[in-house]
Amino acid sequence: MFGTVKRKVQIWSVIISGSIGLLACETPSVEATEIIRNFRGNTQGTTYEIIVADNEVNFTNAEIDSVLDQFDASLSTYIPTSKISQLNSSEESLKIEDESGFFKTCYLQSQDIFQATNGSFDPSVFPLVKGWGFMDNVESPLSQHEVDYLLNDIGFDQHHSIQFNGKSIELIKTNPGFQLDFNAIAQGYSVDVLGDFLNERGQKNYYIEIGGELLLRGKNIKGTDWNIGIDIPADKSSTYEIENIVSISDEAIATSGSYRKFYEKDGNRYAHFLDPKTGYPVQHSLLSASVIAPTCSEADAYATAFMVMGAEKALKFVQDHPELKLKVYLLEADGNDGYLRSMSAGFATYLSGE
Repeated sequence: MFGTVKRKVQIWSVIISGSIGLLACETPSVEATEIIRNFRGNTQGTTYEIIVADNEVNFTNAEIDSVLDQFDASLSTYIPTSKISQLNSSEESLKIEDESGFFKTCYLQSQDIFQATNGSFDPSVFPLVKGWGFMDNVESPLSQHEVDYLLNDIGFDQHHSIQFNGKSIELIKTNPGFQLDFNAIAQGYSVDVLGDFLNERGQKNYYIEIGGELLLRGKNIKGTDWNIGIDIPADKSSTYEIENIVSISDEAIATSGSYRKFYEKDGNRYAHFLDPKTGYPVQHSLLSASVIAPTCSEADAYATAFMVMGAEKALKFVQDHPELKLKVYLLEADGNDGYLRSMSAGFATYLSGE
């Protein structure tokens, strides 16, 4: 479905906002009438929210915080002692123990998505993220020479070998500049981890959100699917307006967008989505990609990959890979202060506003 869209849609139930991995994002709002059990907290530089629509709740906020702390201790690049930070700081080889197994799971899933997307999703972009200033929110455009230099360290299928033996990780670097950045998948994966935790505690109907990445199970308190709003892509707006409503259950959804995280320097705009092949921020017209997937880690990672690919390639990718069970909803700039809407086959069945 295609068309130029400039309309507004009334906010309904839950708002999802675009996110970029483990960086800060605003918290979605929820109508009070929808809440039977609500848990909130801070994590990964943003916030989390859990809504349970069961008659009983079998966990506490403290237990959720404990799970998330353990997750960060494995995968946060902002914690110097985390497993990923230790591996990144090593110059040749390092063997460490990761009792949670979070690093292994994230690495192996990232490897699958890297291969499936032909490198559009690449967790080795960490040196580029830092170089362009997005790690520290610094406006730092790079010269062609600097980009070429950093590209020598990029390539998830290069520069290292890794072995997993139980809880043990052994990383051998052939290039000391090789570093990993799972920010484009780890936040979604942390949502899945909380989902597994709630499943173990016997919860059947719930909503989990971390920084705009969502996993929905069962029904809400009204006995219907959860209603999620997709943002209008307005540059760095402090408020959210809803472009459309998605009705969803027993799947995950994540939105990546270039319209909130960018900087402008000397008349040029630099979005935080970096093409691992060129080393430069993407320059196409795609403003946001909302992906529905079986897991939140997949939704998160593929949303990022599609922002790198652009709209045409993203739609073709979903069409060519039905086995992945992905649905995508895209908003592109139309060059006239509006935007174009397109979506993959099957996505329209999720839309409440159509």
